[in-house]
Amino acid sequence: MAESSQRGGSGNQAQPPKEMSMEMRLLLAFLLMGAVMLLSPYFLPKSPTPAPGKKIAETAAQPAPEQSEAQTPAEAPAATPAKPAAKAAKAGAKPGPVTSEQPQPAYIVDTDLFRVSFSNQGATLRSWVLKKHKGNDNKQLELVNTAAETEYPFSLYFPGQTAASKLNWAWYKQTGDPDGLGVTFQYADAHQTVRKQFRFEKASYLAQVSTEVTTDGKPTPHMVEWRGGFGDLTIPVPSSNTITLYYDLATNKLQDQRAGAAKNGPVTASGNFSFAGLADKYFAAVFLTEGTTAAQQTTFGDWVRTPLEGKPQDFAGVAVSDGDSNRFRLFVGPKDLHLLKSVDPKLEQVVDFGWLSILAKPLFLLVNWANSSFVHNFGWAIVIVTVILNFILFPLRLSNMKSMRKMQALKPQIDAINARFKNVGMRDPKKAEQNQEVMDLYKKHGVNPMGGCVPMLLQMPFLIAFYRVFMVSVVMRGASWLWVKDLSQEECLAANAVLSVNILPIVMIATQFLMQKMTPQANVDPNSQKMMYMMPLVMGWIFYHLPSGLVLYYLTSNLVNMGQQWFFNRTNAARVAVASVQPPPKRKNGRK
Repeated sequence: MAESSQRGGSGNQAQPPKEMSMEMRLLLAFLLMGAVMLLSPYFLPKSPTPAPGKKIAETAAQPAPEQSEAQTPAEAPAATPAKPAAKAAKAGAKPGPVTSEQPQPAYIVDTDLFRVSFSNQGATLRSWVLKKHKGNDNKQLELVNTAAETEYPFSLYFPGQTAASKLNWAWYKQTGDPDGLGVTFQYADAHQTVRKQFRFEKASYLAQVSTEVTTDGKPTPHMVEWRGGFGDLTIPVPSSNTITLYYDLATNKLQDQRAGAAKNGPVTASGNFSFAGLADKYFAAVFLTEGTTAAQQTTFGDWVRTPLEGKPQDFAGVAVSDGDSNRFRLFVGPKDLHLLKSVDPKLEQVVDFGWLSILAKPLFLLVNWANSSFVHNFGWAIVIVTVILNFILFPLRLSNMKSMRKMQALKPQIDAINARFKNVGMRDPKKAEQNQEVMDLYKKHGVNPMGGCVPMLLQMPFLIAFYRVFMVSVVMRGASWLWVKDLSQEECLAANAVLSVNILPIVMIATQFLMQKMTPQANVDPNSQKMMYMMPLVMGWIFYHLPSGLVLYYLTSNLVNMGQQWFFNRTNAARVAVASVQPPPKRKNGRK
């Protein structure tokens, strides 16, 4: 606006100020959109690093334990008690008194979908590997944080008590089922008895979990934990994606919390829950309750390192209970909509499509349908859906193209109005009269002065919806297209990326420039032109580090829009639009 004022005061022809502010708003809109998509994960609540945290300091100083492939029961060596006991001391949980049981070989459950490893120390989980999913290290995905020096998954939690310090590190009697798909752990001393039982299926992500604790013959309320990290730990800052959650039947709503909620200590919620557990962007571990009994869920904040990052991160941990003894169905696997719905219709709400779910979910279903029914490739499915969307929106674009063509043809008349008011300052009351004449001219010929924003504004909701789809859709995780190895990640960050340069954003910038050349430009002010020429560069900067599937969507939209613009420029509709705003011919010698 200041520049417009200076031009008006200097005697140069000034453009109506609304056109400048329109372009500024357009630029700011995309900058803000990019900031939201790129920076939102870093604005999530974080727990402050605990002051003089000896535990964290000691944890960070220890070298990462060596990891090896899970072994079969016959191959696994006997567990060594010294190392886990050291971990217990570091975590602040001292092993209890020696019992009659001794270390036994790790118990491996090997199904079609995963490989699970148990230790009889604490009757806890040490590994859960998904066979059909890989991490960024191109290995089968490990869901357990094997570098966390804290209590292992399926440890017991006694709110306000210290009994777990013994029970979570004692040696249990381990008894495997004959078919290798289940295991029972038992512990007993002078006062307490514990029984944990796990049962799996050969071709299902579901399992059965039950735990019982008695003290002096009386049932002891307790909770089952999964702490120390969960999910895909091969991505940068994996803790930012981990949440605890539960589905409250009273409100029919999914509730979730991050580790920051427990910065002042564990946070417990009670009610009638359909399920409760943990999740990251693409995977979930949830305990499904049986019946309508009251349940409890506790959220923890665990500062632990990961196998790939030595600096501790604040992971959300969870403990769940549905009574004095626990009976759960356990789902541990990908957040696939069809799979989750087959387990429990409410469970599909674990896939959070965000505030634009009314658009994002149908888009995902449409792309998924195109992939499974026709092209069998998510990249080409995105291209097909993008083309369909752009042709559905073509009537709106056609109206906008006519308006822009009219605006270009009206420029001589706009210049004439500006010439009559060229010496009028921005604060002069006559400036409003000038603007009104321009707007009346636009109105007379059905021109929308904001029409230049319409194509990009139409794109914005679909862009945000597609972004959300790539953030939560596990079926697109690892999906390839031509040279792109993973459509859900930045082009050059995917495992085994062929190139270290993101090609798609560069091509997208080029198509943006070409599109600008093809589109009628009504405002030829040099400063405005420079700003518009910056838009492709700004968009390229925003998209460069976004999921490559999202860039493919926007690039395809550009190509389709270029084709539509080329077609319009060569049709009679463009000539008719120009003719409709031409002033009538001047009379000569008083005759028409």
